[in-house]
Amino acid sequence: MGLFDRLRGELVDIIEWVDDDRHTLVWRFPRYRNEIKNGAQLIVRPGQTAVFVSNGRIADVFEPGHYTLDTDNLPLLSTLQGWKHGFESPFKSEVYFVSTRTIGELKWGTPNPIMLRDDDFGPVRLRAFGTYTLRAQDPQILLKELVGTDSALETGEITELMRGVVVSAFADLLGESKIAALDLAANYRELGDDLAKMVNERIDDEYGLEVPQLYIINVSLPESVEKALDARSSMGVIGDLGRYQQFQLGNALGQPGGPGGGLGEGVGLGLGFQMANQLAQGNSQLAPAAQQNAPAPPPPPPLPGAVMWHVASGGQSRGPIPQSQLEQAVRAGQVGPDALVWTAGMPVWESVSRTPIFASQLGSAPPPLPGG
Repeated sequence: MGLFDRLRGELVDIIEWVDDDRHTLVWRFPRYRNEIKNGAQLIVRPGQTAVFVSNGRIADVFEPGHYTLDTDNLPLLSTLQGWKHGFESPFKSEVYFVSTRTIGELKWGTPNPIMLRDDDFGPVRLRAFGTYTLRAQDPQILLKELVGTDSALETGEITELMRGVVVSAFADLLGESKIAALDLAANYRELGDDLAKMVNERIDDEYGLEVPQLYIINVSLPESVEKALDARSSMGVIGDLGRYQQFQLGNALGQPGGPGGGLGEGVGLGLGFQMANQLAQGNSQLAPAAQQNAPAPPPPPPLPGAVMWHVASGGQSRGPIPQSQLEQAVRAGQVGPDALVWTAGMPVWESVSRTPIFASQLGSAPPPLPGG
């Protein structure tokens, strides 16, 4: 401490703490050699407590108010320093101001997952986080256990301590409550209240602190378990898995890039339409295969040197398709006469009816039976 601070200590006789930091729990009033004048003014504001410490021993404690310091209101300090008939100025004593206001916006969380035996999932790991508030309940215990000779105590200095206490209590609470993992979210409020009680039982007499409020914001399962839950929920929404697989397979065969490659490699488009019709009519012939996860095999690959064609219909192009498969699709009526076709060497697209190779296939299908 410099000369200016020493002179100010000789002149200033007002002891107070103008607290502008809401995260400071304890602050020691700075005086040169801890000297205080006889008759000095002590101002303790609301939300504060002043504690006098002499030679490492806690003496007198002052609640909010305005005091003139003398032997009348410093009985314990007078006894410790052996004043029988008052004291001469100055006298030595440390003055600590303790904030008794509630400090909020503090967070807690599990640094590592907590193991839990669950009825639904068996052994499972849980993570949790939340917020809490903190307040000094017993300034004397707080000074003895956490402050010592420090000039100040910030909440940031005890966050690791508080997190350890909260997480330990939370693990014990989960074991005692035996609530299923899927039901934890519905009990956050009750669990938070019980957790606050358990934490307060561990810190009130031990550190002189109190947790007025504690909230559980989230308890999460491992990512793999969450994915399994999503899959099971999706299956519940789908309902009939066999019919859903029929729809998926038929839709894939009818789309570009689906099984078999463009236009279902010649017959894919027709298979897609046929399966969609079967699904609409309730046909269950493909249900056993779909339920066994065995989709129909794709058509065989084209022979080497086969002529490949492209087909355009309805504003969409499919291909390349082997000529033999396209002829089969034309004969079956799956590719109409107005569909456009093109292969390497053709200058422009031509309709099926104007392409001799495929025009000869039109109308080759037998007519419907009489009375059909």
